Amino acid sequence: MKLHELQPAIGSTKAPKRLGRGIGSGIGKTSGKGHKGAKARSGGGKRPGFEGGQMPLTMRLPKRGFTNKWAKEYETINVDVLNIFEDGDVVGPVELLEVGVINKVLDGIKILGDGEITKKLTVQANKFTATAKEKIEAAGGSCEVI
Repeated sequence: MKLHELQPAIGSTKAPKRLGRGIGSGIGKTSGKGHKGAKARSGGGKRPGFEGGQMPLTMRLPKRGFTNKWAKEYETINVDVLNIFEDGDVVGPVELLEVGVINKVLDGIKILGDGEITKKLTVQANKFTATAKEKIEAAGGSCEVI
């Protein structure tokens, strides 16, 4: 088989509709759009969510709350997860990504105090809870804020 002999499988492709190519094609003249009206015009039709002039659902529902667009979103990890590392290791965002504990570093990493830690580690993160810091230091490790 040569490059010029390649063809798609039979029945896998279909010729496009050739609109406005004469009356005999079946889709000539108005090209399947009918006569006049909003849908016959270029750029015509209704926008998504339009309900014929009735008050749209999005406007009828009550609005609540507020989203702070400057809020920082931290990836959180409990101290018991850190037991997968060896004694004396330095654990930072890069190491956590490599091991697969986290998928991505958002605005930083926060270590939470749930569970127990048995290894002596140097943990580098953006934030620590008070209990997490206590548990890491009680195990002989240290906490570094980055």
